[in-house]
Parts: sequence; structure tokens; C-alpha cells
Amino acid sequence: MKKKKITAIVLAGGSGSRMGASCKKQYLPLGGRPVLSYSLQAFQESCVDAIVLVSQEAEYCKKEILEKYGIDKGTKIVPGGKERCDSVYAGLLAAEDSDYVLIHDGARPFVTQKMIRDSIRAVETYHACVIGMPVKDTIKIADEQNCARMTPKRDNIWQIQTPQTFSYPLILEAYRKVREEQPKGITDDAMVVEYGHFAKVRLIPGSYRNIKITTPEDMEIAEVFLRNYEKEKEC
Repeated sequence: MKKKKITAIVLAGGSGSRMGASCKKQYLPLGGRPVLSYSLQAFQESCVDAIVLVSQEAEYCKKEILEKYGIDKGTKIVPGGKERCDSVYAGLLAAEDSDYVLIHDGARPFVTQKMIRDSIRAVETYHACVIGMPVKDTIKIADEQNCARMTPKRDNIWQIQTPQTFSYPLILEAYRKVREEQPKGITDDAMVVEYGHFAKVRLIPGSYRNIKITTPEDMEIAEVFLRNYEKEKEC
């Protein structure tokens, strides 16, 4: 039986406007190295077969991250688009010979080998799965006046993270449908699949440490999490 090809698509096209820093959030130094380098190295050391990096800064990424940290697992660098969905679609086109794809935010440095393995195992059965964690806080749904309208049951609410993992033909078809119909309010890859009713999306426990670095406060938290990451990432 032919081995299934698995590709990690790592998105590094965000502007980082909420960070208020002089460079994009995915290139900020964390523990003396760029934030983006951590997730790329995690996929380099995993069982994925190839990495597609979506970034507008190809030369910088090649010299300062890929070459510097030994990321060479069939890595391609492709430019992103105006919106996240455009960048994902560019990554999908560059992964055209894949059977499964893991789509990951480059600003999430603390992805672990366990998350990657669990995602791959789940996608072989469910065809669509995402990493996430149950929310800790009570959630309120607000009305137009910012008054609490309802309180959903917390047990059924998850905070969604990445990687988000899919059968390649399924996610490609789902993205083509969304690009054609241009629905509003889609914020992640799972919603693309949900929009066209292509598959039910399986939720897989990740880690509360699997944060996305967006604001200066996130960098402070990341510095704390980094102390244990080198031990946890191999688990």
C-alpha cells in the first residue's frame, strides 16, 4: 500500500498590527530565536513528509530560519494573500500531491509532537479535525447594546487552536466553494469545511499552552511557557 503523504502548511503572513512591534509577531525573538522557528522545527522533527511555509518574506525565512535551524523537510515557501483564507489556499495549491494537510498558525510556537500525532491519527478516521481545549471561563453572548443576552453551557464550548487537519481533497474542495461563494464570518479552516457541510469536524484536546501570540501580553506569557516547552514538546 502506498504511504500517505502528509504536509504541514504553516502560515506566517499576519501583519501583527495588535502587537505594536517594529516587526511582525511571527518573527519576534522568543528565547533568542524567532517565534516562527519553533513550530517549523516541531514539524521538521515530526512524521510529516513536507512543509509549506506561507510568507511574504521568503528570503528572510530561508536564511534566518530554515537554513539557520535546519528546517529542510521538503520545504517550499509561497507568498500569502490579502486574507488568511487566501494564504491557506496558496498553501494548499503548493501541497497538491498530499493526502492529508495540517494547517498551523506560525504564531503558535508551542505545538507538540503529541498534538501532531493525535491530529494525524484522527484525520485518518474523521477526515477533518482540529486541536482545541474546553473553555475555562463562563461565556456570555451579547446583544447589540453589549448587554448579556444568553449564557451558553460551558461544557459544550471549546477554544479552537491549530493545527487543523484535513483530508487534502476535502479541504481543497471546501476552500474552492468558499472562494466562489464568498460567505462572511469565516475565521478558521474548520468553518470552511462546516460551511459546505463537507464533514463533521472532530475536536481533539491540545494544550492551554498552545497559545497564539497576538498581543504584547502573549509574549510575556510565552516567555513563561517556554521554560517547560523543551520538555513537553517531545511528549
